[in-house]
Amino acid sequence: MSADPTRAPAGDAYDWYRRGSALLESGHPAAAAELLAWAAESEPEARSVRETWARALYDAQRYDEAARQFRFLVELGPDDDYAQFGLGLALWRMRRFPESAEHLAMAAVMRPERSEYASALRQVRATITARAEAGLDPVGSPDERLS
Repeated sequence: MSADPTRAPAGDAYDWYRRGSALLESGHPAAAAELLAWAAESEPEARSVRETWARALYDAQRYDEAARQFRFLVELGPDDDYAQFGLGLALWRMRRFPESAEHLAMAAVMRPERSEYASALRQVRATITARAEAGLDPVGSPDERLS
């Protein structure tokens, strides 16, 4: 982000995190993402800040940025099932189905009791199968990604 510190919102990293989390929970992911970006820049290794920021980016439909943040979390902790799941979902939205399936499979193996992990994995695998049966590229064309 490399934001101008003179333009920072009022408060400190913890305050930005709390306010950003509240905005996210109240259905304002774009506003939350802006505050959480400040918190993440101030506390770059804070996993809870990164995860909440990634969720806000995802909910704001900023999938590429969400994938970057979830990938950062996966690199910090490959055993983080939620980061694997979030990365898989973001990649799915970006039509990167095979890569999405890899991360969703990791999440499902790590936490088999989380039905949403297995459900997302089944859906992505079904998409891959349907695309293959239709003779389509499993990733999708650039034109398809724009629609």
